[in-house]
Amino acid sequence: LEEAALQLQQVFRVDISIALNILGIESMRAGKYRTAFTCFKLAADRGYSKAQFNVGLCYEHGRGTERDLQKAALYYCHAASSHHPMAQYRYARYLLCHRPEHEWDRQQKAVTFLEQAAMAGITEAQAYLGVFYLRGLQPKEERGLKYLLLAAKNGDAQSRYHVGVCYEKGLGVQQNLAEALRHYRQAAAAGSGHARERLR
Repeated sequence: LEEAALQLQQVFRVDISIALNILGIESMRAGKYRTAFTCFKLAADRGYSKAQFNVGLCYEHGRGTERDLQKAALYYCHAASSHHPMAQYRYARYLLCHRPEHEWDRQQKAVTFLEQAAMAGITEAQAYLGVFYLRGLQPKEERGLKYLLLAAKNGDAQSRYHVGVCYEKGLGVQQNLAEALRHYRQAAAAGSGHARERLR
């Protein structure tokens, strides 16, 4: 694999980590999951954040290796620390879903990563933060609505539905039933079953 990566590096004049990651992606597409994992791992161990994220995905979904959420989180953490937005989102989700809720430092770290991912344009992070802020122990409704609007503008139907709920109930914004109806209609048209129910 390293020899193939070196050849790819010479052809395209790219860093060997990038070449290994490309080989991993191509192997994954071909259904050669073990080879893909090996390529990703070699590149990840060289500190390449995109490969670290891919190793995390392999561990999370059991592709080319045994499923191991703790190892997935470790690789997501490495990539997140290098400002990989989707890794920031996945690592934050791990911290919030697989750690005790009373661990305040972990929750703050997760929220920081989620906000960085959301500002980098990761729709999933925007949607997650929106609901997180609306339903948290100390709800921050205006902040929640801000992130839901970002996700809705990026095409997330469920976030559009939640924006409708905010307008209907006056969460983070002045109550406006006409605006709620508009958001429900848009969410329903985009496939949200909850929005269709709400419209009825």
